[in-house]
Amino acid sequence: MKKLLLAGASLLAMGVVSASAADLPARMPAKAPVYVQPMAYSWTGFYLGLNGGYGFGRSEFNGTLPSGGFDAGGGLFGATVGYNWQTGPLVFGLEGDIDWSGMKGSSVCGGAFSCSTHNDYLSTIRGRVGYAMDRWMPYITGGAAIGNVKTSIAGLGDTNNTKAGWTVGGGIEASIAGPWTAKVEYLHVDLGSADTAVAGTSAKFTSDIIRGGINYKF
Repeated sequence: MKKLLLAGASLLAMGVVSASAADLPARMPAKAPVYVQPMAYSWTGFYLGLNGGYGFGRSEFNGTLPSGGFDAGGGLFGATVGYNWQTGPLVFGLEGDIDWSGMKGSSVCGGAFSCSTHNDYLSTIRGRVGYAMDRWMPYITGGAAIGNVKTSIAGLGDTNNTKAGWTVGGGIEASIAGPWTAKVEYLHVDLGSADTAVAGTSAKFTSDIIRGGINYKF
């Protein structure tokens, strides 16, 4: 009898434990961490910056006192302003800059005279078309170029002409930190021919410019 009572008590205890376990809430499955994809970089916006580099200038006197082509190179430094508008991977922009220029050179013209060409300032107004690869953007650019062409023919006089010409080139720009971007670009500039102090003689001026720049995007 005693054994029967013990067995019954054991069965009753097991039932109570099973019922209590059944009443416990089911264990929630662990959730996998959620991956948040970073937002793509946007090139849209207004920006200001600085640029600097070197111009491999070239000049030539033609006409009454001709010369062979001669180098007229030097450094450049200035300010940049622009605006970009991005649609998909394409970036369309308008950019302007104005630089102090130290491009100059001299040669013999007319077989006996010392002739020189000097460019003091250079400004460009260009359109840009780029292809955005997140924070990198290669681009092509082209538009108008404006600058002065100073000429001197020793003993015969000096001139200083403001000339309008054209420019074309390309480069690559990258986002480097927050609103800051940096770029490297090449421009070919042609300011055409300027009058000199000698009638019938003109001075042609072109340059190939390699420069870097840093911009702050608003």
